[in-house]
Amino acid sequence: MNTARIVVLVIALGAGGVAAYLASGYDNKPAPIAPVAEKLPTVEVLVAKSDIQLGQAVKADDLLWQTWPQATASSAFIRRDSRPNAQNEIGGSIARVPLMQGEPIREQKLVKADGSGFMAAILPSGMRAVSTEISAETGAGGFILPNDRVDIVLTRRLKNPDTNGPTGGNDLILSEVVLTNIRVLAIDQAPKEKDGQTTVIGKTVTLELKPEQVATLSASRQGGTLTLALRSIADASAADGSPDEALKQRQSAGVNVIRYGVQTRQLTSQK
Repeated sequence: MNTARIVVLVIALGAGGVAAYLASGYDNKPAPIAPVAEKLPTVEVLVAKSDIQLGQAVKADDLLWQTWPQATASSAFIRRDSRPNAQNEIGGSIARVPLMQGEPIREQKLVKADGSGFMAAILPSGMRAVSTEISAETGAGGFILPNDRVDIVLTRRLKNPDTNGPTGGNDLILSEVVLTNIRVLAIDQAPKEKDGQTTVIGKTVTLELKPEQVATLSASRQGGTLTLALRSIADASAADGSPDEALKQRQSAGVNVIRYGVQTRQLTSQK
């Protein structure tokens, strides 16, 4: 064996030894320890186990306890540490609004029926539920749904004393707003799809009224035809729906009068 081969062999053996040493040292090096995430404090809150519809009687099986971060749990939520028997306590209540699956339960969204019917249970204190007839023409084509807000327009036909007019004394048609911002409680037909939108075309609508508004609606119903005008959700709280408010609007806006086929607007002078 010549000298050159001996030198190459020595170099190869040395390199292999260095590589083995380095590999051995790397394998024995302890693996880095991942930092442990700090555990956030949590609480168990009562949520809906599945979707709960408006007016549905809530049973204990419809509810479950779910873990929530304590920092995001509202004080209005029902917590297990303060009310461990809440599932049984709430059982039998009626949902005043629809509840989605996983939504935390709030006392304000439920009401105890105590043997009463659904409508009596959800009706706020001091209010009355009154029904009146509607049609597709007087009910905004079916696009008025429960919990919407409406104005009630009265249209009357009056005899025209002017028999010498060009049309021989045709009747006068007057329209005016008698109640404003009235909440719709129910309509007597299940929702349907119409042009891709939910509609309810029934023959009777139930309205939420104050005691003094009941007389106004009853008198108006006997005096002519009632039409429901759907309000935008943006101005649902613009007026309180009282007869005084409606009267102010009538005094400022007047009424529509159709005489001889021509529509005019006249200011009212009611007090």
